[in-house]
Amino acid sequence: MSKKSDPSRLDMNYSSENDSLSSGRSDRSLRVAEKARKKNEAEDPFLLALKYFSQVEEGTPWKGNDVLEWHVAVVERVALSQGLSPEAISVLLDFALSSRMSSQQCVRILKILVPATVVPQDAIIQGVSWLCVGKMAMKTQVLFIRWVLTIFDLIDSKDQLRAIYGFIFSFVTEESLCPYICHLLYLLTRKESIRPYRVRKLLDLQVKMGKQPFLMHLLALYKVFSPELVALSFPSKMKGGFKNHNSTWKVALSAVQKRNNAGVLTDLRLNLSMRTQPNSKKRKFSHLTIPAVSSVPLRVSSSKALPLEQLRDFPHLLENLHRIELPAQMGSMLGSPLALHYIDCVRDNSAFLRLNFWLGHSLHEEFLFCREASSQNMAEATRFLNTLISTQRLLQEGFSSTEVFLYRFLRVWDGSLLRTQILGLLSDIAVVPSSRIKVVLFEPLMQLFFTSSLFFKCSVVECLNSMLLKWLTWHSVYALEDELDISVTSQTPQNMTLSGLMDSVVELVQFVGRIATVGLQLEGYHTLLLSFTLDFYETVCGMYLKYDLPLVLMPPAGVFYPALLATNPVSVDRLCQIMHRYRASLVSAKLQERQSQKPFHISRKTYREFNQYVVSMVNCLWNSRAFMPGMGIELAEDLLARSKVTECCSTFNLIHHPAFIGYAVDFHQKCWPERKELDLNSIKMGKCWDWYTEFLFSEGLWGLKEFVQSSLSHRTSSRVSGTDAR
Repeated sequence: MSKKSDPSRLDMNYSSENDSLSSGRSDRSLRVAEKARKKNEAEDPFLLALKYFSQVEEGTPWKGNDVLEWHVAVVERVALSQGLSPEAISVLLDFALSSRMSSQQCVRILKILVPATVVPQDAIIQGVSWLCVGKMAMKTQVLFIRWVLTIFDLIDSKDQLRAIYGFIFSFVTEESLCPYICHLLYLLTRKESIRPYRVRKLLDLQVKMGKQPFLMHLLALYKVFSPELVALSFPSKMKGGFKNHNSTWKVALSAVQKRNNAGVLTDLRLNLSMRTQPNSKKRKFSHLTIPAVSSVPLRVSSSKALPLEQLRDFPHLLENLHRIELPAQMGSMLGSPLALHYIDCVRDNSAFLRLNFWLGHSLHEEFLFCREASSQNMAEATRFLNTLISTQRLLQEGFSSTEVFLYRFLRVWDGSLLRTQILGLLSDIAVVPSSRIKVVLFEPLMQLFFTSSLFFKCSVVECLNSMLLKWLTWHSVYALEDELDISVTSQTPQNMTLSGLMDSVVELVQFVGRIATVGLQLEGYHTLLLSFTLDFYETVCGMYLKYDLPLVLMPPAGVFYPALLATNPVSVDRLCQIMHRYRASLVSAKLQERQSQKPFHISRKTYREFNQYVVSMVNCLWNSRAFMPGMGIELAEDLLARSKVTECCSTFNLIHHPAFIGYAVDFHQKCWPERKELDLNSIKMGKCWDWYTEFLFSEGLWGLKEFVQSSLSHRTSSRVSGTDAR
């Protein structure tokens, strides 16, 4: 009897055959892949070069070594065209720092370490360990630290680097390494890094080396974290503490990142293009790019910390306000509204200080004036400065590094390069002490003002008006907290007393009065410049009542009379409104002085100037007594005769004034439509004058209406009540 086949056994046999077949195919695929890999490795000169550098033995001769030269050339070509992978960085850095060949070859390899994406932290740790061995030449050690500073923001994580903070700090005693080690420590320092013995060591170095900027900045950061350990006082405006030492890799790194369209950018935003004249002291504008907050894959050392780039929205920020971990690239905070809100809410001095340092580095070391600025570079510079302006206005305060940069930039500025952005930054600076304001601000601006176009003159006056508004706003805010000690900005140690603020405001107002007087003469009393000047004095006349600053400053005659005799009604109307506000300020000040409420002294000169201006306006516009002796505007009789103008005294009243004659003609036609001859003097008769003034008020001349109602009376003098005694 034949055996029946078992279906299950057949299935099992079939399955085992399939498994063996698939296993055979898998083995063959692995063998093929391995064979292909070895073939590619044998054919890829870059992989051969990496293998050579990882296996080369110490003491291998380098002179006349053609194999070495070939491998170095291959690595250099790949590094400068595509950048090096993290694995390649680790191999080459270990070769360079282990001193297996001459120091010349080590330096050569270090100079071509251009990463394509990120740099592994383990490679940096290995490099620091080679520093501790002491085999490297000092030149190689300096170059290695400079390279670390350049690629600092490309390191994939920094928790282990901060763990060996003490080892890095030990190199601060090396005189050649000290500036670079201080810079690296500045970037790595956290509150837990501050120790009393480290502070003492830095103070000892300061005694030995003097007040070096790099030591001062590191100590200033220590004081931010632990003020009880650092008893030194630091100036509010310190010079740039850390120089830009990354030029060796900067150009290549920028080219590689742009070619690869990488999202990882260095913290040094301004990458220089190649210079055709390397010996020239003038550099070219470069690429100003603000990095994204999520720029490198950070490994958070604490599970409770929340990287800033993971924030979704403002409520999420508020929920995790005390768990935020700042990004390594402080420049990226400029492009993140949430990051700026974090700084504004938490008032983290260390974050503000780091961002201020980054800006100082970028603006001072890299924002350069050039003769050959491409449209692309100018567009990038414009975007960068616009972002900086919006950042300062969101924070409602400026950065000290921006101010120092502006003071230096004004010395060489031509008035046209990035005009809108420079003046925008200038309008946001904090109050400048009166002892310095002339040198750092007024002198360079005055040279540009008198030699530039009408549009630039208007822009400067507008900028100074915004600056004054900012100062007055700061005063009105901080005066609520402390009347006598006004902190100009919450993030800098600079404090200014009320008298100091008033001195600076007086200097600013007087400076604008001087340049406006001369500028109006140079531009033929142009309406546009006069309008911006009146904008400024609209701010000045409200300093006491609106901003609670006990100060009243009158405009100079070179501004007042051109506005009074202007040919457009808007200027005259605005002047009337300004004088009405001055009168309100003086009356209020006198009333409070009598009641002993916030008394302050207004000089007799201010009252005399105000009264003289009011008398001139009333006699000119109302009483038809212009150009008469004692009326403020006096002209010799022979000069008036040569003008061949009949009734000169009434030329600038409300009827014949060039600014109002159009209204007078319109009123005349409406009152006497049947008359064929135009007789404007008939408007003065009877009630027509009152009707005419009401007609002017109905045309929207509210400033004229306020002035007439407050300063004119049929029974009393036009002077402010009670001021004659002064």
